[in-house]
Amino acid sequence: MSDIGEWFRNIPSITRCWFAGSIIVPLIGKLGLISPAYLVLWPDEFIHKFQIWRPITATLYFPVGPGTGFLYMVNLYFLYQYSSRLETVVMVFIHMIQITGLMMDMQLLMIPLIMSVLYVWAQMNREMTVSFWFGTRFKACYLPWVILGFNYIIGGSVVNELIGNLVGHLYFFLMFKYPMDLGGRSFLSTPELLHRWFPTQRAGVSGFGVPPTRRRNPQEQTGGGGGRHTGGRGFGSGKTEDIFPLKPPWTLMLIRHIIQH
Repeated sequence: MSDIGEWFRNIPSITRCWFAGSIIVPLIGKLGLISPAYLVLWPDEFIHKFQIWRPITATLYFPVGPGTGFLYMVNLYFLYQYSSRLETVVMVFIHMIQITGLMMDMQLLMIPLIMSVLYVWAQMNREMTVSFWFGTRFKACYLPWVILGFNYIIGGSVVNELIGNLVGHLYFFLMFKYPMDLGGRSFLSTPELLHRWFPTQRAGVSGFGVPPTRRRNPQEQTGGGGGRHTGGRGFGSGKTEDIFPLKPPWTLMLIRHIIQH
């Protein structure tokens, strides 16, 4: 038990709270201590009846049962694996997903939030090679779409995963691509307070990947070093990331053109 306690205390603060809540809240609903109807997000109750806890509990709650238990465990693993690497931006994702859930009348927000975090990690480490089931390897940029297909196979809805990917893409575009490639203003930023409280360097390991470098204009390129500036390489370029050993559905390669930019 001491090893488990030490492991839990070593999880970064925001991820630790999210991870613990994602176990406690589903357990409360499973045991019937609180009706699951009070844990999901109903926009009418939130807006008209001032049930302000619903966006928070909907982020943590998942209906665990015989048909969803494996899906829950897999996504809980991804929560731990990737949220800890994007510690300082998780709160931004939470607010974006909650707003999306209210606009689209979504009741459960746990999987969309996990997928949005995973999507941004994959974009910031898109050149890293990840290892999946049976040693299958592919670039990290394909990982969110592989997970989307896998979740569908084991009982997911696809819609939740797709919304998570789209929110992650929106964050990545507004945070990095639009300001750096198109010269626009930065609409999103992580509060400096979170950077001070939750630095991206822990235990000698720095960062969770790097944002893409600004694309050079032709007039900015020097004669000797011509060529397009390559952006989006993460800290793991040339390394292999071991993912939960699950076999990816290769049909997802059909959507390759969607994630090239």
